[in-house]
Amino acid sequence: MAVKAPRIDSKRKRELLLFQSQVGLDFINLDLLNLAFCHRSYVNESSEDIDNNEKLEFLGDSVLGLITSEYLYLHLKDKAEGDMARIKSFVVSENTLSKIAKTIRIDNFILIGKGEEYSGGRTKKAILADCMEALIGAYYLDSGFKPVQDLVLSYLVPEIMSVLENRHEQDYKTLLQEYVQKTYKTCPKYKLVKKTGPDHDKTFLVEVIIKDEIFGPGEGKNKKTAEQHAAHIAYEEFKKRETE
Repeated sequence: MAVKAPRIDSKRKRELLLFQSQVGLDFINLDLLNLAFCHRSYVNESSEDIDNNEKLEFLGDSVLGLITSEYLYLHLKDKAEGDMARIKSFVVSENTLSKIAKTIRIDNFILIGKGEEYSGGRTKKAILADCMEALIGAYYLDSGFKPVQDLVLSYLVPEIMSVLENRHEQDYKTLLQEYVQKTYKTCPKYKLVKKTGPDHDKTFLVEVIIKDEIFGPGEGKNKKTAEQHAAHIAYEEFKKRETE
């Protein structure tokens, strides 16, 4: 298939082949692999007529969801739908995907613009997770469902096991919501109270409100992380009260 990917010179070809050998992939069309690593900031600064990886990311998100859902359905027959949904939300989360991306060293191969490079783009969880999804989408287009299924499950099954064995990083927003709904018949409300720092390095402060009681603030480099920290504070406080 025709792909509007960045030009692959001899140096870039060696890099892509190195990545493949490290991860155990065998792309028929290296342009697809190259495009999976192409962030929009690179396209914005390039003189080439090329695409970014966002459409591959869109496709990869769906492929990832199908593979994960099918595995949970076939292998966790004793789990309720809600339990499967919680496990899936963890294993396809930005945190998990960015961790896997670091494990296979995607950060070394991303094509990003100079401004994004300067602001630490290679280490940003969102960019790493997006590239991981784009890689999944690219490999699906290149090699079909079975090879990409094998790739995804080789990394996600250990994450699923960590959730089942309670070794994963807790999703405190979900824990808090379930606790508050059960105990108080209401839902937590999150409020952004402060945002500081330059555009490339912002810090968010978020409070969580439960029955007019305020907990937090939680702090993070994005709203989602700050909300998780605020939820953690509130959840631990409620658990502490139960023991008093």
